[in-house]
Amino acid sequence: MRATATYIILAFLLPLFMSSCNEESHMKVRIFETSESGHQLKELSKFELVDKKVKITVATDVEYQKMLGFGGSFTEASAHLLNQMGDENRKKIIEAYFGESGARYSLTRTHMNSCDFSLSNYSYAPVEGDSLLEHFSIKEDMDDIIPMIKDAMAASKDGFKIISSPWTAPPWMKDNNDWKGGSLLPEYYYTWALFFIKYLKAYREQGIDIWGFTVNNEPLGNDYNWESMHFTPEEMNEFVIHHLGPKLKEFAPDVVLLGYDQNRDEELKEWADVMFDNKESAKYFDGTAVHWYGSTFDYFPESLQYVHDKAPDKYLLQTEACIDAEVPRWRDDSWYWSKKATDWGYDWAPEERRHLHPRYVPVFRYARDIIGCLNNHVHGWIDWNMVLDRQGGPNWAENWCVAPVIVDPKADEVYFTPLYYVMSHFSRFIRPGAIRLGMSLESDSILATAVRNPDHSIIVVVFNPEEEAVSIQLLIEDEKFDFSISAKALQTIEISPGKKLKI
Repeated sequence: MRATATYIILAFLLPLFMSSCNEESHMKVRIFETSESGHQLKELSKFELVDKKVKITVATDVEYQKMLGFGGSFTEASAHLLNQMGDENRKKIIEAYFGESGARYSLTRTHMNSCDFSLSNYSYAPVEGDSLLEHFSIKEDMDDIIPMIKDAMAASKDGFKIISSPWTAPPWMKDNNDWKGGSLLPEYYYTWALFFIKYLKAYREQGIDIWGFTVNNEPLGNDYNWESMHFTPEEMNEFVIHHLGPKLKEFAPDVVLLGYDQNRDEELKEWADVMFDNKESAKYFDGTAVHWYGSTFDYFPESLQYVHDKAPDKYLLQTEACIDAEVPRWRDDSWYWSKKATDWGYDWAPEERRHLHPRYVPVFRYARDIIGCLNNHVHGWIDWNMVLDRQGGPNWAENWCVAPVIVDPKADEVYFTPLYYVMSHFSRFIRPGAIRLGMSLESDSILATAVRNPDHSIIVVVFNPEEEAVSIQLLIEDEKFDFSISAKALQTIEISPGKKLKI
């Protein structure tokens, strides 16, 4: 039963809020919340205490993976929309994602050649039979993607990493001569590997360093709906061992190479076996990239654990996620907190997998998935488009989706959806180089994760999907913190170390 509400002013009762056997502790605690009730990354100074209590214990001496970061993707669709916005709103969006006052994105992705979130099909190698890529050019990116990246670089104090992914080689390199589906012809394996090096050099000439590549976006395909190119695990190994891997080692040994780059379900295990059981391929693959579209709520912890156990010293990165198969709701925060959204699998998944695609709450899906990934050895989490319009595009394939920021370019208006604030709870506070810490949690519904940042601050992110507020008792070494989280809310607790916490 809900207790009579009691409001605690944090500044007034701080010693009770931070009880400790050591009175010399000078820790500073800040709590930020996003909730269905209207909080948007709001710093709280008072809390409603209720009977239901959850204890969370952080083990600062138990350490797991080092974080690479969080962020979104530079797509032609997003960059094209920014070009249509007024200067003030363009700067506002860039600052919101990359500036010190915003989400401080630190890990991003972009596409090589076109993808579904492009205005049309295009390739940097359009001339058929140009096996030495003498006509290679990134001119398609010069008016949109590259200016967006440069604006982000100017706004970012700490900088950010970029992962680049091709959806497909140009049709003339494929066995079906089509943008959709088909496989890379063996006679063009050398040319396609050279393509990566040409791209890398062209972007460096623009002052943009690429941190890593995935070999191919979604090698299992997308049912021929937009750009794609198929690989089996064995075919990808062949391409990497004899072509792409050696070229990267020769020309760009510091650039990371990730395999797979599709959903986190049973296929992931098969790919991990092929990639890492083979000593030759394992020496070129720096890790595994995964997507979330296999389920709307199951983050497949067993599959993630399997990959970690298979290659514990390699990266495991979430490289794409979005609320798909939906047209965004404009300035309707309640929709993003409601159980109305569906995804592609709600209508199209095979019957035996339909249970993995129920209606879901968009905010819950993001919060649950990011926390679940972090707690299962994932080093970073990248959202898909940063900006889309009210239709959920532009998208030449009419594959409408939702982004954290929605714009109306004709009216020069911007809507920061609740998803933007959810991403900020992680990206703003969990910095590159943070170490995930051990944690125990006594609840069947509350989710949480904890890290120690390079500056030794401890960040705990707590997610409450319940219809009622919950009291939280947070234990870190022999410090104890008592507060509460609102109903249907996400909180970030930032604890700056005092004399007491071990660092």
